Amino acid sequence: SQSEQQILSSKLECIQSIKDGVLSEVRCTESNLVTLFAQEDSGAKTQTQSSLKLFQVETETLYNRVDSEDLYVTSMLYEKEETEREVTVGEVTELVWKLCLAHSASFETADLFMTLVFELRHLSLEALKVVWQRSSFKCRDNWQPLIDALPSCATEACVVLMKEIIASGELEEDKVEYFFWSFSFIPKPTSGMIESLAPLLKSPGASQSCFLGVTALLHRFCSSHSSCDGVPAVQSVMRTLGKFLGGNCTVQDSERLGEVQLVLKAIGNAGLAAASLAPVLSWCASLKSNPIEIRLAAIQAFRRIPCSVRVSDLLPADD
Repeated sequence: SQSEQQILSSKLECIQSIKDGVLSEVRCTESNLVTLFAQEDSGAKTQTQSSLKLFQVETETLYNRVDSEDLYVTSMLYEKEETEREVTVGEVTELVWKLCLAHSASFETADLFMTLVFELRHLSLEALKVVWQRSSFKCRDNWQPLIDALPSCATEACVVLMKEIIASGELEEDKVEYFFWSFSFIPKPTSGMIESLAPLLKSPGASQSCFLGVTALLHRFCSSHSSCDGVPAVQSVMRTLGKFLGGNCTVQDSERLGEVQLVLKAIGNAGLAAASLAPVLSWCASLKSNPIEIRLAAIQAFRRIPCSVRVSDLLPADD
């Protein structure tokens, strides 16, 4: 039948010429035959001929010499040139407005957002508070550019502002969780950040992400400070975690079971700073009246504690 016939017939032929191992010339002929409503080889036909020829080969590449003093080794993380000028509250507020008006999927929006993050890093806590008062509004689709930019700022002033926003109760729960999880990615934590965040652990109904986010920040801080256990802010966090466990880490009801499990996980997260709690952890693990999941969690809490604290001496031999 007509439907079974091939309607379009195409053909491409190329001849390549190679000289001294280099492709010197290519000549191609492409033909297309449409046989709809036609008989045998008749129909509409097109033919295209193309030719590509090598004219010259440059023996050397010209380039501008670069002074070695202008070269430096860096990571592949995104960098932005620092500006010498002073960043003002008005400029940052205007950036937030521009972000609200820009199309969400445009290159302009991405550039504006990165500019906002880098400019936030130049502001003091007082200036950030003013920006928050002026720019805490929501754009279309309930987007708050400042809320999304603060976790990427990673300065002490930004962390303190985030803590105050969390404590105020003005933020939706999912955004609060977003804030807490971002603390574990701050590259260079300071004792001021830890001091600011420590009171959140004592707040009623502190979430799992609060405990884990703050202690992850603590671990990163201690990884770059050899004597972090002597820093008052670190000691404050560990005292708070120790009080949750109590003197003997006893678990008698299901409600306390979940709380103690979370605290033990947070202590394990804190790592180097948790050496002072090793005796309590040992008792918690060896107490046979405790549920098995609590005893195992106490043992796992040793995972980042320095090897100088001998776990084998702390745990009874008969267990």
